[in-house]
Amino acid sequence: MYKSLFLSFFLLTSFCYGQETLTINSRQNLKTTDSIWVFKPGNYQKRQKYPVIFLLHGHSANFKSWNKLANLQQLANTYNFIIVCPDGLKKSWYINSLNSDSVQYERFFMEELLPMITNKYSTDSKNYFITGASMGGHGAMWLFLNHPEHFAGAGSTSGVLNLRYSAFRKTTISHLLGEYSESNKAYDDYSAVNKLKDLKERNKALIFDSGTEDYLYLTSKQFRQKCDELKIAATYTAQPGGHTGGYWSKTIVQHFRFFSEHLNK
Repeated sequence: MYKSLFLSFFLLTSFCYGQETLTINSRQNLKTTDSIWVFKPGNYQKRQKYPVIFLLHGHSANFKSWNKLANLQQLANTYNFIIVCPDGLKKSWYINSLNSDSVQYERFFMEELLPMITNKYSTDSKNYFITGASMGGHGAMWLFLNHPEHFAGAGSTSGVLNLRYSAFRKTTISHLLGEYSESNKAYDDYSAVNKLKDLKERNKALIFDSGTEDYLYLTSKQFRQKCDELKIAATYTAQPGGHTGGYWSKTIVQHFRFFSEHLNK
């Protein structure tokens, strides 16, 4: 009995030891404090360098949401990644607002969050990956395509890869980019599908998927067509599923496996 109690305590302690919640008081870029949940492999050692996956959540969610869909500690242990889950402030879209007094999330990510993770943990900075779902899928591709020198690869599951198709184009996106209209070119300029040309001739690990019943399925098809047109190597999957957490809980594991295989090539 005592042995079982000790083992249970040891496993619980080991599980919690691999996790930390950090905060960044970003007065200039976010005008608020951002929370970040970090998962380290159970065998984490400072003398070893670890690849990192930045995992971005969807609209109206928060930094805790991904761990409700997948066992992130188990994924960190299995694939030996440090996993970083920042808070996207529910509706930041992970971009810099055109309103200078509003959220500048891209600047926060690149100038505050990424350097903090690099300095605080024993990371392999040549193997940073980024992925996410829905709004987070857009954010992952947006940050990756704007700063490819910082990432070895990126992913998107059910991502809003063309902002003109988003259900939030006239609400939360309009607060960042201005009132939605066909003539507002910001919706094209800030869509990941229109940034792919900047990735041409770069050797990056790229994966994206969508459920065939997802209302955003068309945006992933467009993204694939653009990759083919530009001859950008990418792994694309269309499979049964909708725009749901149940779908993402399965596909995110595929992303971890894909990034791990890229490291082992």
